[in-house]
Amino acid sequence: MANSKFEYVKQFEQPDNLLPNTWVVVRIDGRGFTKFANKYGFEKPNDKRALELMNAAARAVMAELPDITIGYGVSDEYSFVFHKTCSLFERRSSKLVSTIVSTFTAYYVHFWSTYFPETPLSPPLPSFDGRAVCYPTVQNLRDYMSWRQVDCHINNLYNTTFWALIHLGGMDATEAEKTLKGTYAADKNEILFSRFGVNYNNEPEMCKKGSVVFRDYELVEPGTHNTTIEVDTFAEPVQQSKTQVENDKKRRAKARIVVEHLDIIKDEFWDRRPWLLSNKPGKIPKEPKVD
Repeated sequence: MANSKFEYVKQFEQPDNLLPNTWVVVRIDGRGFTKFANKYGFEKPNDKRALELMNAAARAVMAELPDITIGYGVSDEYSFVFHKTCSLFERRSSKLVSTIVSTFTAYYVHFWSTYFPETPLSPPLPSFDGRAVCYPTVQNLRDYMSWRQVDCHINNLYNTTFWALIHLGGMDATEAEKTLKGTYAADKNEILFSRFGVNYNNEPEMCKKGSVVFRDYELVEPGTHNTTIEVDTFAEPVQQSKTQVENDKKRRAKARIVVEHLDIIKDEFWDRRPWLLSNKPGKIPKEPKVD
């Protein structure tokens, strides 16, 4: 760019580089999605179409940004995790957040007609906001992911019971809210089963556990990798050669991006998928032979 007398305005820009050698989580949330959901008649307590639309947009974001190691979504929110070694956009918060938000929103609108073919979008259109948070250790990152999944369970159990009281019990919103005030998980399970014959354990896994998006490689046996120790031991990221970086990039591009509804709180999920923490692509699963 040519120099000019106006270039001094660049001095007003403030650096917003995120802390180095930390996990970066960008979480997005739908803006005004309660009104949005009511406008388009989302089913209560969960609309499968809406959840699958969110997952489709998340998969597309991961496909465009190979630096993302894992994503987790529930309702109208999604968290995307960048590995602690990530240097995308020089770790500038504004660039990372705006790229995730804009890409996710674009794909959400793009895929809308696939999941809501009979309900075209009209203004105000769906939009999302976002923020970036740094977590210094693997345990901090896992605790964050666990927090979101626990929140998913708590909110879904409440909403499932709340809407059962309305749809099946004939209550209005005020009566349902009063009935659930001060109740515990066991109480809600009892209300569902004793009053309506609903076993909460049989509810869809996507609703109870949320959705996990990641690149799929061959699972490993638990206990064969000490990934957490390896990742947290280094005071600074291990530098890779350009060849190694390119090879890893190609292997990530070949990996299938999957959406699963799994328990991410227990160790087994992470132990069997060391690539999520190590950032080293695993082995591509072999295609089953066709007779």
